Amino acid sequence: MPNIIITGASDGIGAEIARQLARRHGLQALLVLAARNTAGLQSVAAECKALGARTLILPTDVTVEAQCRHLVETTVRECGSLDILVNNAGVSAHALLADVPTDKLGWYHDLMQVNLWGSVYCTHAALPYLKESHGRIVAVSSLAGLVGVPGRTAYSASKFAMTGFFEALRTELHGSGVSVTLAYPGVVDTRIRMNGMNAQGEKAGRSGLKEAGAMSVHECARLIVDGMVRRKRDVVMTAQGKFGRWLKLLAPSLVDRLAMAAVKPDYRPK
Repeated sequence: MPNIIITGASDGIGAEIARQLARRHGLQALLVLAARNTAGLQSVAAECKALGARTLILPTDVTVEAQCRHLVETTVRECGSLDILVNNAGVSAHALLADVPTDKLGWYHDLMQVNLWGSVYCTHAALPYLKESHGRIVAVSSLAGLVGVPGRTAYSASKFAMTGFFEALRTELHGSGVSVTLAYPGVVDTRIRMNGMNAQGEKAGRSGLKEAGAMSVHECARLIVDGMVRRKRDVVMTAQGKFGRWLKLLAPSLVDRLAMAAVKPDYRPK
């Protein structure tokens, strides 16, 4: 039976991935749910148990390396092995660099600690066990990790960094039996952007992106789970995302204009 760690599992995409895996595997899976929000984890665990899955709740702050190692080591101690690591924990942000006060620039570092280093810490701790099980690594990046979007300098930087890290790791793991799947969601119908950071490094309370036509959380999680099961290299979501990835090589200035059009006018450069 697969033993699966999901970070950022208390809400949004991570919670829906857990629910879909519970439906898919039922009693054949043990879902290890990790996030800072213990109450949220308990709610998701109850839903997964109702769907027939076994769960283990491990409150974890992925910015703390020791907690990431505790997450992995406790999982292996309790379950005997680790088969899948889903690096989903993340924080959003939307602010023009010029609008960030000098004394507030530190939140760029904080964002990188969650989005990049949280994945690095968890993956480094999990790697020996995943090699033993010929397991799977899933990293939830973003289309903003493929194409720079105005007002998303911090977020894009963290997601581009994730992309580079996991693409390089994939080459290091060649022949090991461990697969690396990078997922690139676009605008998904969650509250991640509302709960993300503004220029002051505070909770934004609104999205800087145009939300019309946002992908459902269910569909996003379904695509990620399907990519994980099939050990796909990349899961690029939306036709626009797939087109933009290649158009960037042929007509980069056009991609810049498309990126500009995706954000609300007050989040565009003045």
